[in-house]
Amino acid sequence: MNHLNLNQPAPDDFCWNKNIKIGSRIISDDSPVFIVAEISANHNQDYNRAVEIIHAAKQAGADAVKLQTYTADTITLDCDDPCFQINEGTIWDGTTLYRLYQQAYTPWEWQPGLKDEANRLGIECFSSPFDFSSVDFLEKMDVPAYKIASYEINDIPLIRKIARLRKPVIFATGVAYPEDIERALGVCREEGNTDVILLKCVSSYPTPYEEVNLNVIPALSKTYGCLVGISDHTMGTIVSAGSIALGVKMVEKHFTLRRSDGGPDSAFSMEPDEFAQMVKDIRIMEKALGTSRYQLTETQKLEHQGSRSLFVVKDISPGEVLTPENIRSIRPGNGLHTMYYETVLGKKAKTFLRKGTPLQWDLID
Repeated sequence: MNHLNLNQPAPDDFCWNKNIKIGSRIISDDSPVFIVAEISANHNQDYNRAVEIIHAAKQAGADAVKLQTYTADTITLDCDDPCFQINEGTIWDGTTLYRLYQQAYTPWEWQPGLKDEANRLGIECFSSPFDFSSVDFLEKMDVPAYKIASYEINDIPLIRKIARLRKPVIFATGVAYPEDIERALGVCREEGNTDVILLKCVSSYPTPYEEVNLNVIPALSKTYGCLVGISDHTMGTIVSAGSIALGVKMVEKHFTLRRSDGGPDSAFSMEPDEFAQMVKDIRIMEKALGTSRYQLTETQKLEHQGSRSLFVVKDISPGEVLTPENIRSIRPGNGLHTMYYETVLGKKAKTFLRKGTPLQWDLID
């Protein structure tokens, strides 16, 4: 199985929750998009910088910040064998997984304080755990949700442990085949956890636009029947903002203070002014989407009066026949509807009709 069938319904009649609460925020089909700033490794091993990032994310309009909870030893092995070398054309080529994660991890002793700081500012804070010990640690912090990173979507024991906590589970699908998604969702179903969000994601940093495939978003929603979002690794705001029209209810973007400060993830992270612009674009898109019910706005109703109607375009004497020369369809819309044009032709004027008079039935014999 290597593609999504757009016509395939949700796998069964199991109903995923469409009204998910993360902290004080509700994520639903009717709610504003939930916007997450991923801190990742952009703290550059400086606690004060991590705090500054959280403040900047709040200022830029984020609803939440996300951490990553691992150490090099909990996520991989300190080994130089070929399979642990990074040499796949990424921005991290030339090192090993272990050395990369030694540089990129967020010290665990920071994380309770970072969550408290985010909550003090009025935004949520949750994390991606990468092993059992990190889940236990995050539970002590009482995080409101868990994000399963793309490369962990096939870690069934980890997913099961998290699903049993009955907190929202957010799955990135950056390297997932459909069977990976189905297996992960199946674990949540087995554990009775209906609070699931699927994020469209491409695990390429940064992601080329031609690889994004935003049209997969409605396929995810239709196929699996749960809320969907996007974990966007492209540069700029257009992909995240454009995804709103396809139904995403969560947007996640990597966030840093300045790309020039460096760090493992800085090259594809948003700066505060860019993130603020993305938030603005998303909120504009939400307003522009409006309702699916076809109806005129109050402004359109007023403007409708400017549409065409039947007018007297040449002075007409009493008893004179109405003809194409003295009656026409013109703007504005004060006269009879244009659908009566053929009906009124050949009829006679009751009184003198001055040029510019909106034609009405009481003026015609």
